[in-house]
Amino acid sequence: MTWSQPFSLLELIFGLIFILLYAAYLIRMKKLANALHQKPHLIWLKMLLRGTYFLLLIIALLGPSFGAATKEIKTTGKDILVAVDLSQSMNATDVQPSRLEKVKFELPKLLTRFNSDRIGLLIFSSEAFVQCPLTFDQNALELYTQTLNTNLVPRAGTDLAAPLELALQKFKEEEKSDSRQTAKILVVISDGEDFGENLKKPLRELEKANVRVFSLGVGSADGGNIPEGNSFKMDDDDKKVVTKLNSEALQEIAGSTNGEYFEINSRASEINKLISAINNVKGNVRQSKTIDVKANKYFYPLLLALLLMLFDATIRFNTFKI
Repeated sequence: MTWSQPFSLLELIFGLIFILLYAAYLIRMKKLANALHQKPHLIWLKMLLRGTYFLLLIIALLGPSFGAATKEIKTTGKDILVAVDLSQSMNATDVQPSRLEKVKFELPKLLTRFNSDRIGLLIFSSEAFVQCPLTFDQNALELYTQTLNTNLVPRAGTDLAAPLELALQKFKEEEKSDSRQTAKILVVISDGEDFGENLKKPLRELEKANVRVFSLGVGSADGGNIPEGNSFKMDDDDKKVVTKLNSEALQEIAGSTNGEYFEINSRASEINKLISAINNVKGNVRQSKTIDVKANKYFYPLLLALLLMLFDATIRFNTFKI
């Protein structure tokens, strides 16, 4: 037999209180018996009865566990890389307070929903970088998410191929270091502006590696201006630059890898739909092991204690003969 809870100070305190109160009761009964010139009949039977159900209550509290059994435990999970666009266009204010600030507000919903999965954070513009490697550490992920800003990456436009290639590299490295299979997911968060090379090659490689890519477009079709200093970014004709959401490129990324496209615009956020779609991806078995299981049988001593308490409350003993 094993115990779910160790004998602690709490049980000791309960025991001392019971002993002190019952000792006071016995002293009172003894004085009353002496005053009536009698011996207290059956008082020791009462003491034995109450002591028994009090002990049974303590045993139930400790949780006796017995009975041998085995159970196979399987842990399943996913490896999720989240790539966030930090190009200057993400400062546009067509989504309030800005595209990037809206992403920083919505992203914790995604991270906390998959706290049993490993999540990593990539950042990119014309190049891609690992901001946080795959981890279970939610606190670290939240910290890195809140420090995202467009000054962390080069200001040379956006290349959507960069995060795809970096994610593929990191997933392959994980496969070499860990033989256990996991579902691999890449989430690309961007306004979709792409000044890079053709996306077909990295997408083809991702599909071969069984990486599903989900894309989250941020922005609006009408577009917005890009803040720069105390004014806005201007083009060569001294006109304000207008950046618009390019959903086509993001839809191509998702569609080529059996993923889905979602959007955050000035009217609505589809982050919850993205979470549901990722949640529907079946996680692979991370680990399988067999453990010994012993059931907590606290209800047996508890039931017996309650029956004795009921017997004590309903059956009266003649302690004194008058």
